[in-house]
Amino acid sequence: MGKFDAYKIDLKNLSPGQHNYEYFLENKFFVDIDGTEVQKGKVKVQLSVKRTSVMFEMNFHVEGVAIVPCDRCLDDMEIPVDTNNRLIVKFGKEYVEESDEIVIIPEDEGAINLAWFLYEFVALAVPMKHVHAPGKCNKAMSSKLKKHTAKSSDDEDDLDGGMEDDISMDDAGSTDPRWDALKGLVENDNN
Repeated sequence: MGKFDAYKIDLKNLSPGQHNYEYFLENKFFVDIDGTEVQKGKVKVQLSVKRTSVMFEMNFHVEGVAIVPCDRCLDDMEIPVDTNNRLIVKFGKEYVEESDEIVIIPEDEGAINLAWFLYEFVALAVPMKHVHAPGKCNKAMSSKLKKHTAKSSDDEDDLDGGMEDDISMDDAGSTDPRWDALKGLVENDNN
């Protein structure tokens, strides 16, 4: 029996009507699937499969917690996951993902393994930026990070070696004269 056989549904032998499935995705699932975004978690999946004469409509409700590293301190943090997803499966000659929601599977196989789809639903529910709430990051890592971050504007001369080629706005709000020529090009283009 393979690692992900529990997530395989034999659609060919599924009777017409509605069928319900339930899955619990825990740390072992995330380790086995070897995805880059989420390596741990506890997620409950409720799946409803409706078979019609031409397709299978799958509706997923995914709810639980994904555990990912904090972008600042790298300690694990829990991200709540609560999402609804839909997948339409049809029979065809070969496996094709027509879109994010439509999949064609070979009719002679007649089965679909949902493991990777379930992982993607969880991973896509996790925001791109994951950072602990203020004051909750690992103190030792936060102090090391502060030592290596850019200094305040008073210390800028030390960081850039005394260079005075600041091409951004200065305190008075005027721009560097090198940008004035470019502004002229934009103004001429608008006429």
